[in-house]
Amino acid sequence: MQGPGFSVRRYHNILCKDAPDFLHDYALLPAMRRLAGVGLLCGTDWTPLFKNQFFYSRLDHSVGTALIVWNFTHDKRQSLAALFHDISAPAFSHVMDFKNGDALTQQSTEMLTSEFLNDDAELVQRLSNDGIYMHEVDDYHKYPVADNDIPGLSADRLEYMYPSGAALAGIWSIDDVERNYGQIALLKNERGLPELGFLSAEAAAEYARKFCEVSMILQRNEDKVSMQLLADVVSLALDAGIIEEADLYTKSERNLIETFDAVLASSESHGSAGGDFKRHYRTFRGMRRIVRSEKPLPGAYNVSLAVKRRYVDPLVSCGRDDARRISSLDSSTAECIGSFLRYNDSLYGAVPWL
Repeated sequence: MQGPGFSVRRYHNILCKDAPDFLHDYALLPAMRRLAGVGLLCGTDWTPLFKNQFFYSRLDHSVGTALIVWNFTHDKRQSLAALFHDISAPAFSHVMDFKNGDALTQQSTEMLTSEFLNDDAELVQRLSNDGIYMHEVDDYHKYPVADNDIPGLSADRLEYMYPSGAALAGIWSIDDVERNYGQIALLKNERGLPELGFLSAEAAAEYARKFCEVSMILQRNEDKVSMQLLADVVSLALDAGIIEEADLYTKSERNLIETFDAVLASSESHGSAGGDFKRHYRTFRGMRRIVRSEKPLPGAYNVSLAVKRRYVDPLVSCGRDDARRISSLDSSTAECIGSFLRYNDSLYGAVPWL
């Protein structure tokens, strides 16, 4: 799907104008196709607390990340590792990390990548035919262009912030993306490793600033409440026998929401967990605002969490073999990043039960 003025096809063409056929072929395999029903924005598409402008899937994101890697490396193995990096993402994505008690690093759902790759016989056969070993593509962390540590800029980080900003708050237009991405280059960082960066300080500053804008949305209590509440909804649905764990890896988010909606509308109790499920899910589907507080509020669903802070301090090309972080070149960008890192919302986010 796409939103007003944001065509996913055009966006992907911006990321790489000579997309190779092999990426298309691998993206059509069953293990990858299911990601078309998993959203990038972690369940916020399904609550009126957010006004997401369009649905961008984990498949869209995976293809976009692979296109960036191919565009700057033309390396098949690195590009496939990037394509596969979210292959084990469950429905509602990082909501399941919240369910697993991993809101701070949001990595608990990455452990099954090799298992998902090996379970797709057609994918395994295609890799064999292409002379590619599984260990070369089952961990994109080993390729610094695909993934690196914060505050570096990787293909994964670069890709997801463009559509996230566009969908969440119209922060990026497709024309903005095309202009900004046109300034990306492959540079060397302080450790001598390849890293994506910018040819101009202006473009780096724009990206870093808009990255902070998007990340601030993800740091606020609205996002924490939405993700933890949906995590509890899923846990209660499992406890009540409404869904099974496997459904999170075989059904689309839309399918699961339709199942939850049907249970909410029915008179069937589904036991004590079913009653709790209905209260939590009714609130998730109906909430339009939260209350900020320094203590838990009675008669409300309360959340107090520290979550992963996402930010970048991208490299800027300063001449032959010289690249520096934008924060060292532009004081306003340094302050923007610092302000984000210092930000803390109220201790609690609360939403009255519906």
